[in-house]
Formats: sequence, structure tokens, C-alpha cells
Amino acid sequence: MLTRKQHELLLFIHRHLSEHGVSPSFDEMKEALSLKSKSGIHRLITALEERGFIRRLAHRARAVEVLRLPEDQGSAVPGGGRSAGGFAPRVIRGDFSGTLHGASVAREVASTQLPLYGRIAAGTPIEALRDEDTFVDVPASILTAGDHYALEVEGDSMIEAGIFDGDTVIIQRTDQAENGAIVVALIDGEEVTLKRLRRKGGAIALEPANKDYETRIFPPERVKIQGRLVGLMRRY
Repeated sequence: MLTRKQHELLLFIHRHLSEHGVSPSFDEMKEALSLKSKSGIHRLITALEERGFIRRLAHRARAVEVLRLPEDQGSAVPGGGRSAGGFAPRVIRGDFSGTLHGASVAREVASTQLPLYGRIAAGTPIEALRDEDTFVDVPASILTAGDHYALEVEGDSMIEAGIFDGDTVIIQRTDQAENGAIVVALIDGEEVTLKRLRRKGGAIALEPANKDYETRIFPPERVKIQGRLVGLMRRY
């Protein structure tokens, strides 16, 4: 059963998607529900996702799809699975009670182990984060071609893309990525960050998914791509 605010938000998102083809912004949701802060919206969206009413996609900030409506509004949404945000990494959830930091992926038969690098934080090159003795079990179906590694996320700079502090992100090792992809970027050979990649003329912009943070713009020679986000795991 949904709370009144969860019910209101779900129907508002559904109407907005039907009318505009994209999910509403967090500011629009906040105003529609007469809330004072966006943190309340984050909690409501998380609750709706946990209950299977929506799916939040991590590739773009405005990427939410409605999977089903409350029983008094109808059940499954026709074509549920069509989203307003395009491609996004798969999100694997579970109680994470058995492996690394209590992480076990639920209901996946085939799995593989990836090296777990430390918490991604400014000022540390990726290779320096690696713990040679620590691995994480990942469903094989989440992986793409090539080599992969896992990182723990630190901070809230990507929360509007559905990436939260403490999440484990799955990274495909590559030095190339399409415009708009979420990447691991090394700046000046010493600072690593997880941001969305934007190419603007002769410059590279590293874009957060949080309005409290500024986009940083660099000449290409200062930025080296070290991987591209392909999946995310969250423990509860």
C-alpha cells in the first residue's frame, strides 16, 4: 500500500510522462506535492522503486518510467519498460547478505568476479584505489564486451542520475565514450571522478547530476577517460 504522497507522486509522474514524453524534474515534483525540499522527493521515488511501481534509470537525470499504477488506477502500464531517458545501466538490488560488504546479487544464476577498487574520490588515480585481494560478485548478464571493474561511489554529485553514496558501479574499461555517457575520468593525471561526459567544441565538460555542483570544463589533453558506466548495484 502506498502512502498518500507516494500515490500523488506516482500519478503526477504518470500524467507528466503521458503529456510531455519525459518525466518531471525534481523541482516540478516538489512543487506538485507542495514539499519544501527535493530530499523528500528522493525518498518518495526510492520508496516507489522499491515497491515496483517505477524504475529509475541511471543514464540521465530525467529518466523514470512507470511500471504499474495502484489498483484503483489500473495495474500494469501498457508498454511498461519504455522510458524517457534512453539507455541506462542495469540496476541490481538485493539484501546483499553474503559476499563483499554483505553483497550478494539476488536471483542471478551466472555470475563473475570483478576487482573492486576503492571509493571513487577526488585526488586519487583509479589504479591507486585497487585492492588486489577484494572482489565483488556481479551477474554476467550486466557486463558488456571487454574488461570491467567495480567502484564504490562516494558523495552525492550524481544523485539525479540515480547514483547514490555507497552504491557499487560497474565500469567497462575503455578510453573512449560517446557524448552523454557517464564515465570515470582522470583529470591532470591525479584526480578521478565519475561524471557525465559532454564534448563542447574543443573542450570536454564533466557534468554532475546534482544542481548543487558545477560542471567543470577542461581542454582535452587534461582529461583521460578510464571507463564507462554499464551497471550499478545497491545494497539495503
